[in-house]
Amino acid sequence: MQPEIKQTFFFPHPIEIVWEYLTKPELLEQWLMKSDFKPIVGHKFCFTSPQSTAHYCEVLEIKPFTKLSYSWKKDNMPFDSTVVWTLVPKDNGTELQLVHSGFTVLNDYTGHSKGWTMLVNGLAERLNTIKK
Repeated sequence: MQPEIKQTFFFPHPIEIVWEYLTKPELLEQWLMKSDFKPIVGHKFCFTSPQSTAHYCEVLEIKPFTKLSYSWKKDNMPFDSTVVWTLVPKDNGTELQLVHSGFTVLNDYTGHSKGWTMLVNGLAERLNTIKK
């Protein structure tokens, strides 16, 4: 099994603002999880959930304001996966595309799919609190 989560979102905000929420640890913590992320290829970092679940990651690719990818391994889960964020300017805003691949168990795929939807909706709520 190797399904991919593919989700697309639209924000009526400039790419630069959406990019900041994907790459600044203090902003990531507001909608995703606490982390020691740095936008440097090869940087190993960890997302930590409020329940103290660890997600071990490594930055694989950075194209400022366009693309960000990192590996993703959840504590005690049997898969190594990859998260890719792609930003596209569209209709006076930003289209944000998410592809999360590498799942080996349907439950992991389903859980992460629902989780990403919830988390990115949280990002939308954060973005809606700032002035455009």
